[in-house]
Amino acid sequence: MAREQFNDLLWFLAVAEERSFTRAAARLGISQSTLSHTIKRLETRMGVLLLNRTTRNVATTEAGERLQQSLSPRIAEIEAEMASIMEYRNKPAGRIRLTLSDHALHTVVWPKLRDVLVDYPDIKVEFSVDSAFRNIVDSGFDAGIRLGESVENDMIAVKIGPDWRLVAVASPAYLAARGAPLQPKDLIGHNCIGIRQVAAGGLYAWEFEKDGSELRVRVDGQLTFAGSYEMVDAALRGYGIAYVPEDIVASQIAAGDLVVVLDDWSQPFPGYFIYYPSRRQNLPAFRVVVEALRHR
Repeated sequence: MAREQFNDLLWFLAVAEERSFTRAAARLGISQSTLSHTIKRLETRMGVLLLNRTTRNVATTEAGERLQQSLSPRIAEIEAEMASIMEYRNKPAGRIRLTLSDHALHTVVWPKLRDVLVDYPDIKVEFSVDSAFRNIVDSGFDAGIRLGESVENDMIAVKIGPDWRLVAVASPAYLAARGAPLQPKDLIGHNCIGIRQVAAGGLYAWEFEKDGSELRVRVDGQLTFAGSYEMVDAALRGYGIAYVPEDIVASQIAAGDLVVVLDDWSQPFPGYFIYYPSRRQNLPAFRVVVEALRHR
């Protein structure tokens, strides 16, 4: 296979994984028009349509899906072997792609890596902030960071952070006007600040537990966000009740700017884990990242 043809396949794989010409072009460091031309050339050469394109997204055809499934493990094996060869260098090197939530990035991952990576300038880390539960192998990631309860069973998982809990909070002004809920079911009558689960496409149903009894409440309200930090700001401004990680509102609670409600219904759960396929564990650059993140 000519080098040009091999590059065409790599570029197709990037589009298939990103489901977007724009994101794939940015990832590859090329123009979107060049990428689009290359994919059309590949389809013409193969005589089959590989991608369905619309104004909003890109999806693989049946032929494209088959090609992606065939290419992904082979390219992953080549990348892993190249990374292993780099072990002969003086310092670990290579690119590592991580998928994680904004909360995991801000509270655990970046605080642990920001000082360590200074000593490893040849390790390149890409953080893809996304709340969706992704198949990291199919999506082209080296590892994912999620809560322990949601880690895939066939993956190696390493705990990287302490247990924590979600708490329902609201401003004193909001509670003075609307009253405080005494039971989770009381939230139905309140203006709740929601968060959308990207993968499922629906709103997150708030989960509570007390004395072994578990409840899920589908709340409603004026505002819905994709991240916790925006929810905190809305709660501070009196828009309603937010259900967010306790550690990101600790200072506001201490200052009296936010008040915790339903405190006895908020129980701690396993914190964040980094999870990855076994073939990654012996790569020098990857070992540096995992050891830096490991919870001690």
